[in-house]
Amino acid sequence: MVGVSDRKQFRDLVAPDVAHDAIASLDLAPEPETVPLAAARGRVLADRIDADLDVPGFDRASVDGYAVQGRDTFGADEAEPVELDLAGIVHAGVEPDVEVGAGEAVEISTGAVLPDGADAVVMVERTEELGPTDAERPESIAVRNAVAPGDNVMLAGTDIAAGARALGPGTRLTPREIGLLSALGYDEVPVRGRPTIGIVSTGDELVRPGETLHSERGQIYDVNSYTIAAGVEEAGGEAELYPHAGDDYAEMERLLLEAADECDLVLSSGSTSASAVDVIYRVVEERGELLLHGVAVKPGKPMLVGELGDSAYVGLPGYPVSALTIFRTFVAPAIREAAALPEPQTATVRGRMAVRERYAEGRLRLMPAGLVTDADGETLVYPVDKGSGATTSLVEADGVVAVDPDTEYLGEGEAVEVQLFSPDVRAPTLLVVGEDDPALSRLLDRVDNPRFLPVGSREGLRRLGNGVPDAAVVAGPVDRDVETVDLGGWTREWGLVVPDGNPDDVGGLADLADRDVAFVNRGRDAGIRASLDAAVEELAAERDASRRELTDAIRGYGVGTKGFESPARAVARGDADAGLGLRATAAKLGLGFVSLGRERVRVRVNPDRHGKPGVEELAAALDAASDVFAALDGYDAA
Repeated sequence: MVGVSDRKQFRDLVAPDVAHDAIASLDLAPEPETVPLAAARGRVLADRIDADLDVPGFDRASVDGYAVQGRDTFGADEAEPVELDLAGIVHAGVEPDVEVGAGEAVEISTGAVLPDGADAVVMVERTEELGPTDAERPESIAVRNAVAPGDNVMLAGTDIAAGARALGPGTRLTPREIGLLSALGYDEVPVRGRPTIGIVSTGDELVRPGETLHSERGQIYDVNSYTIAAGVEEAGGEAELYPHAGDDYAEMERLLLEAADECDLVLSSGSTSASAVDVIYRVVEERGELLLHGVAVKPGKPMLVGELGDSAYVGLPGYPVSALTIFRTFVAPAIREAAALPEPQTATVRGRMAVRERYAEGRLRLMPAGLVTDADGETLVYPVDKGSGATTSLVEADGVVAVDPDTEYLGEGEAVEVQLFSPDVRAPTLLVVGEDDPALSRLLDRVDNPRFLPVGSREGLRRLGNGVPDAAVVAGPVDRDVETVDLGGWTREWGLVVPDGNPDDVGGLADLADRDVAFVNRGRDAGIRASLDAAVEELAAERDASRRELTDAIRGYGVGTKGFESPARAVARGDADAGLGLRATAAKLGLGFVSLGRERVRVRVNPDRHGKPGVEELAAALDAASDVFAALDGYDAA
């Protein structure tokens, strides 16, 4: 019999934060892996996913009505409608076999491909069928509402633009992200590996459930193995149960070393106290490294942290309540971090409205809402709505706010409750809006859990002025009276993207105006569009012409795309002779490039958020971004 004097006492008890640090120092993270999309729910992306195609991949009608040439409807109203000849019909899912000419209209369904020649859609409610009453189809329609080019049309790439940042590394894949990846055509994705956790229970008194229990011998069922395994799975790990080990040193050593050879982390429960028969700490000392033995916490004082071979090791107390308490407090966070999973949250969050939101339609509204924290960590809630057909609305929103039918508006600062889409949702550490840019995508990869909304430079500045985002990325000569802090930026070369070899010998803006060149522009909110507008103004001044005369002469100038790669991809497909874009995009797609100059891109920050951790992370990434700019053609630090 071993006397009291022969028993080793606990080593110096360490404070809980020391135990946290010791476990954090262990390497639990496995290598990334690629999994089928069908098996990706709950996994965490290992790499950034960029859109490799436009969604939708075609210009489509967003309402039921008639596809027309917008200029044919100018001046139309209830008193003086415009009559257009019907040239055919286009259904959703069918390739158009008709072209819209001047003075013509084509009946079109929501979601159908916009036929050639058309640039707008008139809602069916704003029209009237004309022609013989005994005919199967009318011969013409009366249009009672004028439409401009682009009205009621979802342009290719409006939902998701090719080349745009779709999802960043560290994104937890919930059903909404799976939907986005499906829309982009991904059938497999790179994800962070799940740490494998080997679980070994010790103690002669334990019996596995399902086996015969002899209570007269003091036996009890093994509770810890299954309890801890469930906790491992909940935390994002993969549990591997090993055979039960008694208090025999040799058998315990064999099982622990086997588990260490096959797993990222070995967990044992029991045999961690200082009695002579609790020998597990000796195995760790002799076959690995014991980092600590004993933590000043109740329950759960007998705790071990160490290393066995290439695996991490943590010994939990034997009592089930103590084991689970220690696991949840110290081990589960380390497993979640290795699996890149966020801390769990409740399914609802209370916050304050970041902006005033009007609503007076007399119906219950489930308002998609995003979350952002202010400099003090208080949750702010802002509305997210890109339209019912936009997949990305789901990704940008964290949940919904139920707005009562009698509510006319939600006031700025008003307390609201957000019903989260998933208990795993957490507010982004950084909310950035503004100009979509390949350098920005790479910088955001270096920030933990950011969210970026590509709304363009003009809209980005407007939203920054409203106080919702943390920062706005602004390119070109775009400005408004908004108080900001300049975080830094870069310059990029912009111009005309043309086919490889520039077969049409496009030399600059003058050729767009003077020759029959099909041109694809960017939307008005884009900073690069502002640079182009300024260049057009200069050319107009040189020619003593008006800006309107020049833009009217450039085919395609008036309708712009959302995505920064969309014009270049139209050129690559052969749908255009030139497109507004970046040298970096032309190089990426193997296209030619005609430089029109360089423009500054600045990261401007809400002054009240300058000290926010996410903003500081972005500032650090910007300060160390020389490799990002070196990897992109036409980019330089500024």
